[in-house]
Amino acid sequence: MDNVVSIKDISKYYGKSQVLKNVSLEIPNGSIFGLVGRNGAGKTTLMRIITGLAEPTSGSYSISGVSSKDKNILTVRRRMGSIIESPAVFRNLSAYDNIKLQYINLGMTSYDDIPELLELVELKDTGKKSAGKFSLGMRQRLGIAVALCGKPDVLILDEPINGLDPQGIIEMREILLRINKEKHTTILISSHILEELSKLATHYAFIDNGEILQTLSSEELMSKVRKSSRLKVSGAERLCPVFDREKIDYKIEGEDTVDIYSEISASKMVSLANEAGVDVISIAENNESLEGYFMNLVAKREGIS
Repeated sequence: MDNVVSIKDISKYYGKSQVLKNVSLEIPNGSIFGLVGRNGAGKTTLMRIITGLAEPTSGSYSISGVSSKDKNILTVRRRMGSIIESPAVFRNLSAYDNIKLQYINLGMTSYDDIPELLELVELKDTGKKSAGKFSLGMRQRLGIAVALCGKPDVLILDEPINGLDPQGIIEMREILLRINKEKHTTILISSHILEELSKLATHYAFIDNGEILQTLSSEELMSKVRKSSRLKVSGAERLCPVFDREKIDYKIEGEDTVDIYSEISASKMVSLANEAGVDVISIAENNESLEGYFMNLVAKREGIS
């Protein structure tokens, strides 16, 4: 999969305060890329740089192969839609008129696609109701519709589910999945709610204090946090032949530690360990949450563990 956005060694200072520290990322074409971090981690600043709302202090990036230092980057950015910090909608206008105004700003002369766009974001029945009377979720969805004007290749969304109620979060998730699948739009989405992002994202980058802690695919992330039983034993390597024979899904985590991902009873584990001449010291559930995984990354960076 080609990378639609490539970021290399970007740093950003505001005065003496450094908010991004040598950030490098590759965002695959067609992906839903989750940028995960606590408030103040640098997510919004990075998005502002990619969209041209801010300049990096150092480093560079490219969009669709065009360097940020190339004058043609302005043309490429026209193929990008974004909501940074809050949706840019006119509260005195209807959903239709908000989108029409954006069409005019983009030099588009046909408005035939507006009903389809309203249907995509589930606002087709709002009629002449002004955006100022919309719920927060409706305004967020209208903002996405405005960002989709011109059929962008890349959609950049800064905390689009922040403040939404559970129903609003579900609606937003379904719309973003539809945009990605039906419109083949690459989506970069930031959030501090990892559990919700896990239902959307195909790739992740974890950021804290302006630094990228880790990048990985959704498959790699779920393999790290999936349900398992952790065995403490007298010799982990000696279990391998027996577990391989039984086609047990496992991973050796140390000289005395094995994580077992297969559904298997405790008595069966002990029986197989006895067969291998290994003493079982303890068996425990090892169900790390997604949020717990992120916080462990942060703790390691800070030298807490």
